[in-house]
Amino acid sequence: MKLLPAVFLAAFATAATAAETPVSPEAFDAFSQGRTLVYSDGDRAYGIEQYLPGRQVLWAFIGEECRRGHWYPDGSEICFVYENNPVPQCWSYFNTADGLRARFRDDPADAPMISVRESADAMPCSGPMLGV
Repeated sequence: MKLLPAVFLAAFATAATAAETPVSPEAFDAFSQGRTLVYSDGDRAYGIEQYLPGRQVLWAFIGEECRRGHWYPDGSEICFVYENNPVPQCWSYFNTADGLRARFRDDPADAPMISVRESADAMPCSGPMLGV
């Protein structure tokens, strides 16, 4: 796992001038395509997601099976829907001094934001998703 390179974070700078300003869905789309991002709560990584063409994604909680899904914009939020859960999971993404951060729609305002880092590791899929 590695931090997102500064050159990639700069892509968000025009869309997010302060931590309170979410990254636009267009900037998120341009940035995320073809990348694999790791989501961490504090120092503990809990999930990894690969961003595919056409806003398609492949998500896995660490140690669990991969799930196909897609994302779509809802205002300034990015909402994800997965094959095993039709309920949208909506996030706001922010470019901060500490790197890319995300806040889940239903989290309280004072909850710590989730850290998002790029990964060079392959998706941890097993079973029928192997090799996807």
